[in-house]
This record gives sequence, structure tokens and C-alpha cells, in this order.
Amino acid sequence: MMKYAIAIDIGGTNTRVALVDETKTITDRKQFATNATDPNETLQAIADIIASYDCDIVGVGMSCPGPLDLIEGKILTPPNLTKGWHNFKIAEELSHLCGLPVYLNNDANLAALAEAVIGEGKDCRFVQFLTVSTGLGAGFTIDKEIYLGSHGFANEVANCIMIQNGPTHGNILPGGIEAISSGTAITTRARNAGLDVKHAGEVNDLAKEGNTTAQSIMADAKNYLANFIAFIYAYADPDIVILGGSVALKVDGFVEEVEALVKEKVFEVMKPFIKVRKSTLSEDSGLLGAACLAFSKVK
Repeated sequence: MMKYAIAIDIGGTNTRVALVDETKTITDRKQFATNATDPNETLQAIADIIASYDCDIVGVGMSCPGPLDLIEGKILTPPNLTKGWHNFKIAEELSHLCGLPVYLNNDANLAALAEAVIGEGKDCRFVQFLTVSTGLGAGFTIDKEIYLGSHGFANEVANCIMIQNGPTHGNILPGGIEAISSGTAITTRARNAGLDVKHAGEVNDLAKEGNTTAQSIMADAKNYLANFIAFIYAYADPDIVILGGSVALKVDGFVEEVEALVKEKVFEVMKPFIKVRKSTLSEDSGLLGAACLAFSKVK
């Protein structure tokens, strides 16, 4: 009999619930508005959806807004959810409601797991994933398992400082990699420099048209991201680095140029092993990773 996992993505606006079979195919999905003030209402809605499925479900994988305590399975202080959600033991509470084991992780870690199991890293042991989108997130897997570190904060990389007293946005420290290479950073820096742009793709378009300000901003985004990836290779020696997110996937030539830059920043003996690739998974990578997590715990 086919076995299934439940994959959940709780966002600040919407919650997605998917039924995923052993072949890692999404066979059903539901979406509803997240109650930003009452986690119990959202969890009950999830439990009701799970109860409606008449099949052999092995467990639940779940992504939630960070920061998270991945050791205790609880949400800490998500900016888009009110205090009712703060320090909430969400994995334990949902498990009580649905009668299934629930495994919590963040979206970047789960996307990394999906890449390692069914994506570009499926033939690799050490897989590094970076999402270059609204923010800049990361996940690292070893032999198809997410590396969490001693406190669950491994690969929380957004604040890694690349430029002393550099640009910032939101709660990102000045010079943090997210404040230089993310889509939000590219757009914010361009607007602050007087450019009329809506997203990073428009900054890239201006750069290609010869706008020197846009060229400088895009060069920073690629160059410092390449510096950061070179650090990763020097420290962790992954088989592959996979880039996802809107900037990596939609800005023409971004990934290829970053790979070429990385090769300029490592020892000669390492150059043949540098492999920076674009994700081939859809926007469902987090849901698929959540399902992979649930299936892995059964095994």
C-alpha cells in the first residue's frame, strides 16, 4: 500500500497543506488564510484537513516563519505573527491534534533537503542550498539529512558581514550578505541611489542597458555572494551549491556568472570541484522537503 506524508507551509499570510506520496508527488493540496493572532485556529484547520485524508500517513513535515527553536520544535518571535504565536510549541501541539509525529524546520533547510533527495543534489553527499530572493537563506545537508548545529541555528547566514559598515535593511546588520545580494537589497540600494525600479530584475535590465549605478549594485550582489560561496567551499567542501529564489532563477546569467566568480576566489586545486547550479525544483520545494523530512524520520 502506498504511504503518504503531510507537508505544511505556514506563512504570515497563508498556510498550505499538501498530501505527498512516496514518489514525492503532491497528490492534493489545500490553502487557507493563516490566523496571525491565534495559532490554535490555524492548527485546528490543518488537523481537519489531515483527518479528511483516507490513506496511510506516516508523519507530518512543517515549515514555519522564523526564528525557530528546531531542537524544541517551537516558533520563537516571527515578525508577521503576533504574540499568541511567540514561543509556541507548534510541533507538539499539532501532533496532539492530528495523532501523528510532526517535524518542524525552516523553509531554506527543507528546500535544501528537497534538493538533496530529488533535486540537483540527489547524487551528492554534501549539498549546500542558498535561496536568493526577498531574503537570503541557506540550508546544508549531509547524506540526505539537514545539518542543524548544536542549537538549530546552522545556516542562519543572513547576517554574515561581508562589508564593514555596509548597507543594511530591516533587522539585517550593516554589511550582512542579505543586505547586499538579496532581491530586496538590490532593489533597496537602487532606489536609494535614485533609480525607479520595482524589483531586482529591473535593476539588472538597467545594468545591461549601461546604467553605471545599476551595474555597480549588480556587481556587488554577484561578487559578494561569490565571496560567500567561496567561504563555504573553503570551510565545508560541498559537492554542489544550489541557488534558488527569484534572483537566482529569473535574473538572466546570474548563477553562471556567480560560479565563474567563485572559481576566481579559491585555490587552484579546488577549481575543478566548484559546482554552482540553478535549482530545477518549483516553488513547491519547501513542501517537498517537508514531506522528505517526514519520510526520512520513518526510515
